[in-house]
Amino acid sequence: MLVAAVALVDAEGIQALTMRRLAADLGVEAMSLYYHLPGKEALLDGLVESVIDQIDAAVSHLDATAIEGDWRTRLRQRFLAAREVMLRHPWAPGLIVSRPTIPVGVYAYYDGIVGTLVGTGFSYRIAHRALHAFGSLPFGFAQEIFTPASAGGSLEVDVAEAEFAAMAEALPHLTAMVANEIHDVADATLGWCDSQVEFEFTLDLLLDGLERLRGQA
Repeated sequence: MLVAAVALVDAEGIQALTMRRLAADLGVEAMSLYYHLPGKEALLDGLVESVIDQIDAAVSHLDATAIEGDWRTRLRQRFLAAREVMLRHPWAPGLIVSRPTIPVGVYAYYDGIVGTLVGTGFSYRIAHRALHAFGSLPFGFAQEIFTPASAGGSLEVDVAEAEFAAMAEALPHLTAMVANEIHDVADATLGWCDSQVEFEFTLDLLLDGLERLRGQA
């Protein structure tokens, strides 16, 4: 069932997922799905769990093939492996941040990250702070600060530029930054501000900064 649900949202987006549509794709009556899941919310939780399982599988493959390099290389490879999963399921970041519960698999995944940090000389205190700094990067995506659409604007470049131009006098620096960056909107992969270049820039910046704290209490 979850395999069919993932295939549906991959093809048509999360908005296409309903119990009735999923049942039709499976060739069964919609009511029969309720023998397996209590409702759509449980189905959405199942989609998140499916994506986390894929991340765990990707990371386990890395571990099985003996990741080499320092702690930065190992974590970088983990996070980029997670990103490959997210790029296959571009609907997943928005769904993950919207769910009220945390899948069990997430704890094991983060335990591995903390183990990597502590095992290479970081204290638990710094490891804890590192998790806060990483934010959603371990899952392979960068959370948006804001987007034109979320502010009631448009993601069409010409229209969005005009909207931001109207704010230029009140917010000159923010407007200039957005106007400069909006030209790269076509390069976005998992959101308006989430390109591969920006993801790796942020990741490397954090990893390099953490190296200065290694060995501190």
